[in-house]
Amino acid sequence: MANPPVLNYAIETYRANLKLILLFSISFVIAFLIPAFASFPTYVDAGSIFLRTASVFLNLNIFNTAIIFAAVFFSLLFLSFAIVAINVIVKHSRTHTRITREVMSGIEKYTAKVFAVLLMTTVIVVLANVLTYGSAYSALITAIVGLVITPFVFYAPASIVIDERRIGQAIDSSLSFFFKRFDYFLMWLVLAIVLITVFDFIFILVGGTVASRYMMLVFNSLFIIPFLVLLQSELYMSRFKLLKR
Repeated sequence: MANPPVLNYAIETYRANLKLILLFSISFVIAFLIPAFASFPTYVDAGSIFLRTASVFLNLNIFNTAIIFAAVFFSLLFLSFAIVAINVIVKHSRTHTRITREVMSGIEKYTAKVFAVLLMTTVIVVLANVLTYGSAYSALITAIVGLVITPFVFYAPASIVIDERRIGQAIDSSLSFFFKRFDYFLMWLVLAIVLITVFDFIFILVGGTVASRYMMLVFNSLFIIPFLVLLQSELYMSRFKLLKR
């Protein structure tokens, strides 16, 4: 499993930059709320938005298709910006450099690349779902496709920001580091499941089933997802042995 210092670095970076991370995390909230308020069937659970694909196919027309494309586009754009911003924070925190205006102005370049990665991932998963629509194994096949492409994109945003690599190079770096330190991914996955499950249960106890879904969505967007993205970046930064606290 991952070395404890890596998790400690993530917690330390998160605490030291909490206000800035919260500011950028508003983009996560917007990204998840866009599909929720778009006029196509979604449901909220465990702090995330899920699309009822069967209902979409049954009621699909030009107008609904345009709304879906627009919602996905802006949702991925806000997600990309938030992911890039948090990776920039980690990069400059670990290298002990200030985040200057020049750095902030360069976020657009990183955001465009990360957006391309997220869009490509979304298209692949959606195509798998569409092509197997009506099959009894549609959900299973879509899940397998999602698992297969995970190593290619898991660390790609971090590589784009930290290594300043092109999209193809970032995907290669993600694939290589994913299998080189598979224990890092397992640690990240277990931590993600524990955090989401525990806080989802707490919000159900506090606000009831219906209200807790939206409470958890906001909490997840502001606190859990930003920390998990930050942890991804810290795990990727661990490749550089000379970077010490």
